[in-house]
Amino acid sequence: MNSRKWVRLFLTTLLLGGVLTLVTSFIFKQQSYADVLQPFQLFELIGLLLFFSGLGFIFSVISQMGFFAYLTVNQFGKGLFRSFWVPVQWFLIAFTIFDLIYFRYRASEDSTIWPFIITALGLLVLSLGVAYIKAKETNNHAFVPALFFMVVVTTVEWVPALRAEGSDYVWLMIIPLFACNAYQLLLLHRLNNEQEQAA
Repeated sequence: MNSRKWVRLFLTTLLLGGVLTLVTSFIFKQQSYADVLQPFQLFELIGLLLFFSGLGFIFSVISQMGFFAYLTVNQFGKGLFRSFWVPVQWFLIAFTIFDLIYFRYRASEDSTIWPFIITALGLLVLSLGVAYIKAKETNNHAFVPALFFMVVVTTVEWVPALRAEGSDYVWLMIIPLFACNAYQLLLLHRLNNEQEQAA
């Protein structure tokens, strides 16, 4: 892939992260907007919009760093584990889902386990959908690596928000993060196909 396509991927992912975080902030940070709208404070509102957009850009950069790390890890895993790489990925996927449920539940105080189960299963179901699309558009061998990326790498990227107090930033981060990861994963082979057709 040439540098022009990498720049395109970077900028569109950056924009996606910024816009989605800003939109998500209207839902999960309503009180912050209410504070600057009653009474109306223009400069504070602009500052708030810039803050959440900038936060989205940061989430996007985290997503892109994770994506490039995944491409390296996937090649390294193929070389090191060879035919065992697929079972290793399945194990890491299962462990990550278990971790999202059990360890987060143990770390919480006076909380039921159901929100953690629903969150983990939601991530898994959405990741299965993205992996299915990736495999359908490329080949069946792409399913497990795509699922690994969407579950394991997304969760690793999500850790800072998972450690924060309160659930606002958990949701504020995961929605643009997941979207950026899915976007990069599904756009990569399209960009490669465009380059092959151009050649």
